[in-house]
Amino acid sequence: MTRAAPRTPTQLARNIEQRLKQYVQDPNVTVIVRSFIGPSDRQVKVIGEATDPSAIPYREHMTLLDVMIATKGLTKYAAGNRAEIIRLEPDGKQATIKVRLSDLIKDGDISQNIEMEPGDTLIIPQTWF
Repeated sequence: MTRAAPRTPTQLARNIEQRLKQYVQDPNVTVIVRSFIGPSDRQVKVIGEATDPSAIPYREHMTLLDVMIATKGLTKYAAGNRAEIIRLEPDGKQATIKVRLSDLIKDGDISQNIEMEPGDTLIIPQTWF
């Protein structure tokens, strides 16, 4: 098994071609990147009651709304206004930032649309009832 990172698609294709030569005469391989997550410290992770909880690649100036669009919003069981962002501060301490996702998504409260940082984890709890 060969890791794809940090190779380019062309480099990866040539590597696969070399390995296939023992089975196929003159192999021709094309690699197409369909998705990219990146290293853990360059991701934003979303867990809990998002429609599509996942790790997504961090982009400069990514906001909470960008993250919610990428994860397709909240489930019907989400307690969006009890969501939290867990952030590792430069001093190594963990900070918890409370966010009101339901207010942002359903009511358009743009004050909740904070800028995300690489390595953030958004936790969306389930409603109690």
